Amino acid sequence: METRLDVELAEFRSLISKALAKGRTSTLIRLTDEELAVLDPEETFIPKPHLASMDSPQREWVLAAALRSLVSREAVEIRNIEELDAILHGGPKAQIDMHIRMEIDLALTLRRTADRALAVKQESAAGSAFGYVHIHAASLLLVERITAGGMHLFTLAGSVQDAVDLIQPLLDPYGVADRDGESISLDPSVLDQEHVGPLAAVIDNAHVVGELVLLSDPPGPMMTTYATDSAIWAVIVNMPHAPSGIAARQVSAVTLARHITGMLTAGSPRAGHA
Repeated sequence: METRLDVELAEFRSLISKALAKGRTSTLIRLTDEELAVLDPEETFIPKPHLASMDSPQREWVLAAALRSLVSREAVEIRNIEELDAILHGGPKAQIDMHIRMEIDLALTLRRTADRALAVKQESAAGSAFGYVHIHAASLLLVERITAGGMHLFTLAGSVQDAVDLIQPLLDPYGVADRDGESISLDPSVLDQEHVGPLAAVIDNAHVVGELVLLSDPPGPMMTTYATDSAIWAVIVNMPHAPSGIAARQVSAVTLARHITGMLTAGSPRAGHA
């Protein structure tokens, strides 16, 4: 049964999609780990790599600094500023009357109400970077890219292709995906160095490893990519425990984009993913 909340969410998505159609892709806001923790304190599955490296006293200090920063650049408005000032100077805790700027509120709302999300992780010598595509419709996707230093870049994408263009550089940062190779079937029961053929050398020489998972119900497809000096290999699983097993191949930029597109358009809605 469709609830009032479902109707309101559908209307909200329709309004944003129509507005977005005029400009296609729109940069919303950049926020740090600690600013997001202030604005949206409830824990989610989305990582905060910089904040996660801190102990409790450090976290308290940087959260206080983040709140001051948000107020100073008018990202938020505190209507009982005296109480905030007292708290920051060691006074007793009090309820803060905080009002968030429209584009920040939009990003946080779309982040929490998506039906599905494509999660991307990039591993390299520089550390771990992340990307999340919060999927509302083919014409409304919120792309959240997270640097290894904990900077979250929010972009509204008006099409699946726009979202792919934002996410693909995480998998192929050097632009080396230039040709397609033969597909190799892998047995999921014996995934060791002796049974993965030429993929073994690719894994040993990879500079960047990417992991993509579609967070949906039922679980969606998964893909792992390996970027070397001269090629990108993709290892694809259609779904967990798929009877067809696992396929690996060298891929061109066009084929890599097609696989990401397939993941963004696959699966059924999963409520409450955040």
